[in-house]
Amino acid sequence: MLEIAVTGKPNVGKSSFFNSATLSQVEVASYPFTTIDANKAVAYVTTKCPCTELEIICNPRNSKCVEGVRMIPVELIDVAGLVPGAHEGRGLGNKFLDDLRQSRAFIHIIDASGSTDEEGRPVDAGSHDPLEDVDFLEHEIVMWLFGILKKNWNKLIRKYLSEKLDFSKIIHEQFSGIGISLEDIIEAKRAVPEEYFKWEDEDLQKFLGVLLRIAKPMLIVANKADLPTAEENIKRLQEKYENVIPASAESELALVKAAEAGLIKYTSGDSSFEIIDEGKLSEAQKKALNYIQEHVLDKYGSTGVQEALNKAIFELLDMLVVFPVEDEHKMCDGKGNVLPDAILIRSKSKPRDLAFVIHTDIGESFMHAMDARSCRRVSSDYELKSGDIISIICR
Repeated sequence: MLEIAVTGKPNVGKSSFFNSATLSQVEVASYPFTTIDANKAVAYVTTKCPCTELEIICNPRNSKCVEGVRMIPVELIDVAGLVPGAHEGRGLGNKFLDDLRQSRAFIHIIDASGSTDEEGRPVDAGSHDPLEDVDFLEHEIVMWLFGILKKNWNKLIRKYLSEKLDFSKIIHEQFSGIGISLEDIIEAKRAVPEEYFKWEDEDLQKFLGVLLRIAKPMLIVANKADLPTAEENIKRLQEKYENVIPASAESELALVKAAEAGLIKYTSGDSSFEIIDEGKLSEAQKKALNYIQEHVLDKYGSTGVQEALNKAIFELLDMLVVFPVEDEHKMCDGKGNVLPDAILIRSKSKPRDLAFVIHTDIGESFMHAMDARSCRRVSSDYELKSGDIISIICR
């Protein structure tokens, strides 16, 4: 299962985002280091299920289908707040950086209202510039990687020069335990001079910055978007950075809980909600729901939580969803489950790649694949598309 890290400085709403995304009950409080251990739970990314288009009833196994929306599980890790100097052990230090090792991408929660300082302490709304918090987190992670590489750097360079080894493979060995691939390193190398033995610390840090953005891309979630001081900051963030989602995690949490209690009808990602029985709502609840509709849903189109999850998976990680079946005529597996699985796979993947994702044995015995919609064979170099229903034929 794909792992995504929810990270940022203390007291910006990370746990509220995590709770609303996973329906978990992680402690939430307005002081730094509330989250002491990394929490993990399952969240869902959403896509259209083919069952609606095909007018059939599906029987999901590895995912859920809610009114034609397929909900596909991913793992979120809620990492305790980082502070400047964490790579040197400040705050709760390297423990939290280590928690980021296997994450494929970062969802960086920032306080768009500017009501927490660089350490995560509450301050007057608008008195802190949230743009400063974006670069700080990347710097901390880059410096953590730098610390790993720097301690052996001279030894690595001597080995590279004397044994004429592949430089990318040497670097990969150092980062083998933190989810950075050889392909990521090769791509990052193109951005820096090739005379590695002449690299100064600045060159090395530049290389690691490029590598981080390739290997573990970051989505910025501008949280507390409903507060008055947030709007201008969100505009500035979107002007400077490519991937910025306005959000109100507390609003999402309130809506999810109201839906669970049967007070409203609401699905994450919706731009509105439906009150089921207004008589069951207190005046305070009505006021809160009206506030969320006006200051969040009407203004931004959603609370931003589901949008952030989907963007992280489908855009930052460039994934798509494919529905494998065994019987292309009945769209089912060997047990008769219709559209049983929804598989996340990298874009531009081929049918054989899908076979290996399903199971190594299926990949190794792969012969060809069938498009279940047309019941026609697809070529071996066919690039899978999101929503494809594919049957793998094995030897």
